[in-house]
Amino acid sequence: MEFNEKQIHIFEVAERMFAENSYDGTSIRAIAKEAGINIAMISYYFGSKEKLLEQLLNYKTANFTIELESALSSSDDYLKKVDNIITLLVRRIHKNRRVYKIIHFEYSNGNRQIDFESYLKTKKENYAIIERFIKDGQLAGVFSKDVNIPLIVPTVLGTYFNFYYNKRSYEATYQLDPNVSLDDFVHTTLTDHIKRTIKALLTYEMPIGN
Repeated sequence: MEFNEKQIHIFEVAERMFAENSYDGTSIRAIAKEAGINIAMISYYFGSKEKLLEQLLNYKTANFTIELESALSSSDDYLKKVDNIITLLVRRIHKNRRVYKIIHFEYSNGNRQIDFESYLKTKKENYAIIERFIKDGQLAGVFSKDVNIPLIVPTVLGTYFNFYYNKRSYEATYQLDPNVSLDDFVHTTLTDHIKRTIKALLTYEMPIGN
């Protein structure tokens, strides 16, 4: 689905406000005021706050499947392709970190009348691509047979968000270089660490009997 500039502007404002003030704490009126538009425009484009959030998720997940398939279509070997996937994942997670925060709280709310079907469908499709890649690597003898495939992406997410939500503690405890920006740290040091972690999980063979 294609979105125009006005819709994208509304998405950007809504994303920030939902993440900072919570979904319940953000009204359509407040979004319209912050976006500098008439409240009727949001109703015209999206119909309701629930539909606005649903379309925001669709917008933020658009093109990821194409990018993922592109990362795996190169002639690189399996381990280099792992690097490509991790680079892509961390870049997308970092860019859309506020959306992940919104999803975490809203999807766990069983009383919410928000349709996550499209989001979950895309997520399943992307998982299937990664699962197929890992299984191909297992058949090629590159990856271990003991890999818990469903936990690979959560491992990436967990590592990133543990760092991001505790970054002040990391800065104080581990004396991170204050001259390195958060973005630079995420896209270099943290990404390289996650690459090594995932490649170790994919290639480590568990001893027989364990």
